[in-house]
Amino acid sequence: MRRPQLDIQLKTPDQIEKMRAAGLVVAEALRRMREAVAPGVSTADLDAIAESTIREAGAAPSFKGYHGFPASICSSVNEQVVHAIPSAQQVLRDGDMISIDCGAVLDGWHGDAAITVAVGEVDAALLKMAAVAEEAMWAGIAAAARGGASGKGRLTDISHAVEDTVRKGGRYGIVDGYGGHGIGTEMHQDPHVLNHGRPGKGPRLVPGMALAIEPMITAGSPRTVELSDGWTVVTRDRSMAVHVEHTMALLPDGVWVLTAPDGGRARLGELVTSRQSADSSAR
Repeated sequence: MRRPQLDIQLKTPDQIEKMRAAGLVVAEALRRMREAVAPGVSTADLDAIAESTIREAGAAPSFKGYHGFPASICSSVNEQVVHAIPSAQQVLRDGDMISIDCGAVLDGWHGDAAITVAVGEVDAALLKMAAVAEEAMWAGIAAAARGGASGKGRLTDISHAVEDTVRKGGRYGIVDGYGGHGIGTEMHQDPHVLNHGRPGKGPRLVPGMALAIEPMITAGSPRTVELSDGWTVVTRDRSMAVHVEHTMALLPDGVWVLTAPDGGRARLGELVTSRQSADSSAR
């Protein structure tokens, strides 16, 4: 079923269960890559870990071949915001920050998530920026959950919650033009989810919506440029950037963070669907 105007795909609870399976594949790939991040490791090394993890699970990398993208992850280091291509020549150094974006498709359904990881000893200000991005992502997910529960929520309630958390966290740039998105039988679907804006606008938040919430913030200007490889997006002023993401879905009794191993329970408490509890006990 798709909603009119924007082509929003609404999923049944059983279809969301399938998305959860894909989300757990992504979560495991990110866990393994997080453990592997260290000075001297190349972004190509991380890409190999992701691809092997995804394929071992019987899934396929969502990114590989997507509009010609050549790898299984996007590995964006320091001033790179998103979409950087892994390379054996890009070797991590002490003090770097790397954002790893990973997607998997299993039985026709997609999961998508991103983490920002410190490499060795990293400046405390950068660690704070990464923490603020993480808080903003969870604030956006919580806003979606509350809006879905009340029946009055609108898409830009998520955007506003993300922006408000970032603004309260410090003087950071919120990257424009890039943001979250719908997800399901395709990796990118309607609606586009901005990381800033006034609340109360856009389509209603209803059960069956699945969204990737992904703040991208910078230590300087929010303006970006795309490099000549046609993929890598960097900050125009070369300031540091961070990027985090989870895939979430709204069900009649709550939210399910499909790419979080605990379904979001630790961060969201009773806002999480009862299906998450059954999922946890089954594993």
